[in-house]
Amino acid sequence: MVIGIPKEIMHDEGRVSAIPETVKKLVADGNTVLVEKGAGLGSFFPDADYAAAGAELVDDVADLYKRSDLILKVKEPLYNEAKKCHEIDMMHKGQYLITFIHPASPVNHEMVKMMAKKGVIGLTLDGVPRISRAQNMDALTSMSTCAGYKGILMAASDLPKFMPQIFCAVGMIKPVNALIIGVGVAGLQALATAKRLGAVTYAMDIRPAALEQATSLGAKPIDPGVPAELAMAPGGYAQRLPDEWLEKERQLLAEKIKDMDIVFCSALIPGKLAPVIVTEEMVKSMKPGSVIVDIAIDQGGNCEITPAGTREVKHGVVLEGIKNIPGMLPTSSTWMFAHNIYNLTKFLSKNGKIELDFNDEIVKSILVTWDGEIVHAGAREAMGL
Repeated sequence: MVIGIPKEIMHDEGRVSAIPETVKKLVADGNTVLVEKGAGLGSFFPDADYAAAGAELVDDVADLYKRSDLILKVKEPLYNEAKKCHEIDMMHKGQYLITFIHPASPVNHEMVKMMAKKGVIGLTLDGVPRISRAQNMDALTSMSTCAGYKGILMAASDLPKFMPQIFCAVGMIKPVNALIIGVGVAGLQALATAKRLGAVTYAMDIRPAALEQATSLGAKPIDPGVPAELAMAPGGYAQRLPDEWLEKERQLLAEKIKDMDIVFCSALIPGKLAPVIVTEEMVKSMKPGSVIVDIAIDQGGNCEITPAGTREVKHGVVLEGIKNIPGMLPTSSTWMFAHNIYNLTKFLSKNGKIELDFNDEIVKSILVTWDGEIVHAGAREAMGL
């Protein structure tokens, strides 16, 4: 196969989908690897290291897209200002794309339709199931670890006050209250980081087992009381609640959120839109200078008014809707991501090319477009197809 590694074009995105170490493995597997010049500079992997690993460095990204059988990316295809065209416009029928597509998110629907129309075969990393044999391919878990850590550091930077308890000559300043909504991988990392920074931590999750883990890290639990059979999906994921239970969760949160200085939102439902848990009215009730970091924004966001892709202040509250928080830790996150995507590529490759087994759980979970059609269940549901 010819595998293309383009430079990411999202604003402030420093990650790249392959590092010299994984390029060397791809080449050893018999592939030709094309790397756009400068692709690794944002994560501090120079061109010379890629060349030494066996990659061919390419000046023109259009040439890279034209020649490649498989494109490995970090973020979904976007409009390329330098080329005055969309990245999908440079792709071709039958080409495979592995990246984070987030196909259920409304902001990506037109892009997914473009991909299907072009005949590109899209495989989304956010669909990799959390099963034992897919652990080393699970980029979502890797990036969630980064987002949980960095997201709390962003909140600490945005706050107009100390996070820990501070004693000084004129008295004592109380520690801040930090609420983590959704204590999966990202939430647990956020919780641990907030705790290390001295915050009083709270955790809310509809899954009893997740709340138990949060409590073991010192968080004060906020239990919505959802029956386990409604809360838990196969594999331990949360599943979408019936409307009446979601409203009960919101009512409980409305009582608690007024006391919070930081709200970290990471409640996700695999392959579907994130549930809206924090309403605009709740934001209005929060203390001026409070911060909401909504890392669920790639799937629509947990907060009703989170700005997609930006940071804004609304009703006196800082709302962080930055989409590429892991990209703010480019060296560590790229190292993790590159190994995840290599392992997935290796798994999907047979006889020197991608061969999809449509009966395999991993393939069924990650396949977005095939034969000109959108086949991803969550995307179809969100699009009303």
